[in-house]
Amino acid sequence: MDSSPGGRGGDAEVVAEIGADIVAGIGCRPGCVAEAVVALVRRAEAVSGRRVTRLAAPEFRRDAAALAEAAAALGLPLAWVGREALLAVQPRCVTRSAAAARHTGIASVAEGCALAAAGEGARLLVARVDGDKASCALATH
Repeated sequence: MDSSPGGRGGDAEVVAEIGADIVAGIGCRPGCVAEAVVALVRRAEAVSGRRVTRLAAPEFRRDAAALAEAAAALGLPLAWVGREALLAVQPRCVTRSAAAARHTGIASVAEGCALAAAGEGARLLVARVDGDKASCALATH
């Protein structure tokens, strides 16, 4: 593969990156509002230079209306991540929250959701970004 400047290999890699699945993992605390989630996703997109293609949130927050409202406002699908999947990716998360661990048993909710939803071999693009009662992290495969 030609990776020289202007080489075809470089172009193929750029196309692959542009078309990549970018998952925004979302953590939220009680009282979180959709606008806060949307603002965090936009902030993470600005940091990464990428557009999010879907959201992922913990199954234990399914009753938080702000998550579905944010997904609708962003025009993105929302996947729910189960506790076992979150626990499985915790060793790969780069930030930890003692408060989240105390309240949910999961130390890294946003990063865990992003990594688990992005699938086997996923990597973080943006570590946890905190906002008003919410957090966001980006991952891709």
